Amino acid sequence: MKLTEQQQAILDGEKGETMAKVMKTLVMYGEAFGAETMIPVTSKYNHLVTSFGLGVIAPVYDLMEKLIQAGALSSQQFSADPRPVDKNVPANLLQNLVFDKFMYNKQDYYEGQLQKLGLMEKDAFTCTCYMDEVGNKPEKGDILSWSESSAVVYANSVLGARCNRNSGIMDLMGAIVGCVPYFGLLTDEGRKATWIVKVETSKKPEAQLLGSAIGMKVMEDVPYIVGLDKWLGTELDDAACTYLKDFGAATASNGAVGLYHVENLTPEAKEQKEALLAEDAKTYVIDDAELERVKAGYPIVWKHPNAKPKLCFVGCPHMSLEQLKKWTDNIEARLKKYGNSKVVIPTVFTAAPAVLREFEKTSYADRLRETGVITSYICPLMYMNNPLCANMPVVTSSNKLRTYTTARYFTDSEILTLITRGGRSA
Repeated sequence: MKLTEQQQAILDGEKGETMAKVMKTLVMYGEAFGAETMIPVTSKYNHLVTSFGLGVIAPVYDLMEKLIQAGALSSQQFSADPRPVDKNVPANLLQNLVFDKFMYNKQDYYEGQLQKLGLMEKDAFTCTCYMDEVGNKPEKGDILSWSESSAVVYANSVLGARCNRNSGIMDLMGAIVGCVPYFGLLTDEGRKATWIVKVETSKKPEAQLLGSAIGMKVMEDVPYIVGLDKWLGTELDDAACTYLKDFGAATASNGAVGLYHVENLTPEAKEQKEALLAEDAKTYVIDDAELERVKAGYPIVWKHPNAKPKLCFVGCPHMSLEQLKKWTDNIEARLKKYGNSKVVIPTVFTAAPAVLREFEKTSYADRLRETGVITSYICPLMYMNNPLCANMPVVTSSNKLRTYTTARYFTDSEILTLITRGGRSA
């Protein structure tokens, strides 16, 4: 790899042994993917995926301590993925014991390390760091060192920033030395679409379901989506961005998509149009029948498939302020329709702490509490990633949560019916 004089000096130990090891790690990482040079990180803030204080990942804490002691701190302040637990979220005594004493017993210690390394503020924990309320929103063309899959695909696609799907900890290393290997989605060639996806549905497709279908088909490739602007319009307003947030998370988790282009909508598609297409791009047509086929193929992994749901999660990735408001309106209307005063399944809406603070300033917050819905800042995936919760019949409208846990997927409309009317299916 060809390094600049400054990069080579760091590798040679000019800034100490620890910084040299960080640079060596990045060089080896880049060489594994054929990178010939490094490129400077230009975003104002970084974002870390490792936010959970699992007791079993002692090497991470050792590494962080070595970085702190050596003064190898992040050159950028950063946000991090959501916290794994919240005492306001329903859990029995045994679950709380497992969370506090065994699984996440290093959470406070680890958060202290993150603050020393450069955490933006003590509550900067969310997978949707790009929300206006959070303040970590990259500019078009910014070079990032992120690894959270749903944030990477949003930054690349909706914001027009540039970032590879890095691994955890590698995101911090890029921020420490201020550069990342130049390959993949950082390059013009790597951002070209190798799939043309034609959306030919009779109605606006469910974001999570459409994203799932595309992710499972194209895997890590870049899709150019035609026909979605019919339903989303041609401007990146709140509604379109919220849709693309959930859509992108599904493409990234049900497949490995790090970038998509939507014709007439996303920045690069508007500017470059069909010039973004690779010469041998394949075609995938999605109609109503294809979406039904995809949904019908999801496995039901509950121990008792016909069990009554005991918990519902909405918000993976974290919900936007507008989503919280819209869901409040919809829940109130459905409860009135079915003659119930509160949700009939314990329901948790998750959002960034900063978004929840803004939500609390609105009249919607008290109204949502009246319905019995709990708001939280946690990561539902981390909450469920243990045997005790895995045995619970949990429902969700998140295809990411469905993919990584035993939660069962339902569309937003089906979830709304389940939590307001009840029953075993929607």
